Amino acid sequence: MLIETLKILFNRDLNKLKFEIESYEYENQMWAVNNDISNSGGNLCLHLIGNLNTYIGAEIGKTGYIRNRPLEFSSKDIPRSELIQKIEDTIIVVNNALEILNEKDLNAIYPQIVFEKEMTTGFFLVHLSTHLAYHLGQINYHRRLLDF
Repeated sequence: MLIETLKILFNRDLNKLKFEIESYEYENQMWAVNNDISNSGGNLCLHLIGNLNTYIGAEIGKTGYIRNRPLEFSSKDIPRSELIQKIEDTIIVVNNALEILNEKDLNAIYPQIVFEKEMTTGFFLVHLSTHLAYHLGQINYHRRLLDF
């Protein structure tokens, strides 16, 4: 049951991420920052893509993805179309990885130590879903602040 719930949530929120990136009125505003806002919507999008491709794609789905986390926050001016394609690719990666899981896998210890202690794969997947939702809200707010 949790696997189906996670599929629904990841698909909902990744499609909402795609909507948010598509909804910036001016493409260059995705990369806007100032003294009070240090992470742009574009960089948060890259961060989410890197995060999910690392912890779900590479670890669970065995995709071979190699993360460059610093680039998630330093890259700028990536075309909107490229971000959209990366989101669409991530949706496929997440769905493929979740398809191979079963309830036993969810109760197993996640193979990496991420928060300085062991946790189950199910717990970590719930965390990844809430992490996505958290940054999705930031992207929505960033976009609405700039598009008034």
